[in-house]
Amino acid sequence: MTLEEIRKILSTLPELPGCYQHYNAKGEIIYVGKAKNLRRRVSSYFQKEHSDKKTRQLVAQISDVKYIVVASESEALLLENNLIKTYQPKYNILLKDDKTYPSIVVTREPFPRIFVTRTIDPSWGDYYGPYTHAGLAHGMVNLIRELYKVRTCRPRFTSEAIARGKFALCLQYHIKRCYGPCVGAISEEAYQQNIRAAKELLKGNLRQIIQQTTERMLAFSAELRYEEAGLEKERLDMLQAYCAKYVVAPESSHDMDVFSYEEDSTAAYINMMQVHEGAVVRALTIEYRKNIKESRDDLFATAITELRERFESKAREIIVPCPLVWTPQEHCVVTIPKQGEKKKLLDLSMDNVRRYKLDQLKRAEKLNPEQRVQRLMDKLMKELNLSTAPRYVECFDNSNLQGGSAVAACVVFRNGKPAKKEYRRFHVKSVEGADDLETMREIVERRYRRLLQEGQPLPDLIVIDGALGQLSVAVDVLQSLGIEPPKTTVIGLAERMEEIYFPDQKDPLFLPRDSEALRMLMHIRDEAHRFSIAFHRDVRSKKQIHSALDDIEGIGPKTKAVLLNHFHSIKRIQGAELAQLEALIGTKRAKIIYEALHPNTQL
Repeated sequence: MTLEEIRKILSTLPELPGCYQHYNAKGEIIYVGKAKNLRRRVSSYFQKEHSDKKTRQLVAQISDVKYIVVASESEALLLENNLIKTYQPKYNILLKDDKTYPSIVVTREPFPRIFVTRTIDPSWGDYYGPYTHAGLAHGMVNLIRELYKVRTCRPRFTSEAIARGKFALCLQYHIKRCYGPCVGAISEEAYQQNIRAAKELLKGNLRQIIQQTTERMLAFSAELRYEEAGLEKERLDMLQAYCAKYVVAPESSHDMDVFSYEEDSTAAYINMMQVHEGAVVRALTIEYRKNIKESRDDLFATAITELRERFESKAREIIVPCPLVWTPQEHCVVTIPKQGEKKKLLDLSMDNVRRYKLDQLKRAEKLNPEQRVQRLMDKLMKELNLSTAPRYVECFDNSNLQGGSAVAACVVFRNGKPAKKEYRRFHVKSVEGADDLETMREIVERRYRRLLQEGQPLPDLIVIDGALGQLSVAVDVLQSLGIEPPKTTVIGLAERMEEIYFPDQKDPLFLPRDSEALRMLMHIRDEAHRFSIAFHRDVRSKKQIHSALDDIEGIGPKTKAVLLNHFHSIKRIQGAELAQLEALIGTKRAKIIYEALHPNTQL
């Protein structure tokens, strides 16, 4: 794909947070980036000249752009980190050490500790995270220590050592931040119960804890114990902040593969996300062209097998949205999640595969506009039961105010797009008062009589803004001019319920609100309405600024401007003396104006 082709498809990118990958001509990822708004960020690479030499070199090598949508900017930050470590793109600043985003570990000891670390060692204990912000991780640990009084000291406690009195109480016990397991002030069973509650908090099971904290806060407040209520409020804020903890994948002791599926009439789309040590390390969507009639289930199963073999996946768990028609290897389990972190991961995969499918259609239409036009024509022909593609469409609309300034408009669409140079405006000449039917009769007759006289081609489809009444009048006029189907089809589109009327059919056609054909007809009708209203306002405005001077023969715009600049109103001009007018515009013109404004006065 050339840079010019990439620029054409930029408008198809979503305005959502996510990660984007730039590919070179060999299909290699050369850069991974994060974005709060994918469309805006990716577009910035191609819509300006870059002063940085490295960026210019990067842009010159880009031949394709792909992206992964996530729920937030912080998730994008984590995913970017994982993808950079997996692919090590040429133009990214690679991480050279073992440090990564912080996690929280619950150690495997008789009296476990809970603390923040950047070192991942499975032998230490159970890990939760990663966190995009170290402050959020430390805040979570502090909250746990306040709620469950978890010890902070490092000695490894054993029942025998505690019984011998090897340890002494520290300051944490005296300030009520620790239950004192070092001297047996709390049993190992009770301590472990607190640890289990803390793990539930770290897993994100917060509803019950938040409810309890809220109840304590309100109780303290009702008892006017505002200081204690304030402490509970701080805890509640920390819990709610933790609700927004940004983890791209659920922590798991084993690898997982997540698959989702979408299809259309010609292709199937399968998204695969690989999760390793609680992080998404690969995410891609593959398109399969349908060459033979194959069931959805068989195609999905085949794609999963092929993708796992291609990337040599050893994942012990496969997450999918529906049951599979085949049984995987013995070591592997298939999960169809209904809720929880795995369901969120599946939803993320589903979102990406749907967007990929939509993007493929949008990209194809951007690079080949005729494809979009043909698809739209096919939709209109099918849903309106037309014999020919309506590539040339005209639509009429009337506009008047209490019977005055009656005007009408005709808009023209070619290949689904407005041809504004061909729009026409009509001053209604033969109709007195507000008569929509007779106005429609006049303008339709004037429009197509002229086209016939000039030998111009007739439209494939005529849309009348209105129901059966307006449609019947238009059909009568067209028949009198010898214009009938299949040469030209005429329909009426009513605004109340967007019903479509056909000649000689009493019952209207109702298309689904999401029908592309209906949206196209509504767009044409609304454009005719807008154009007609704009013309009516223009005519009405001109009438409002019309003055008595405009009706005086022999007085031009320059004389009118001189008088109005001097007197500022017609009333003052009418009240001026003849001598004043003569001094301003001369004797001859002053006399003409004075006589016109004072018809009963003898000079």
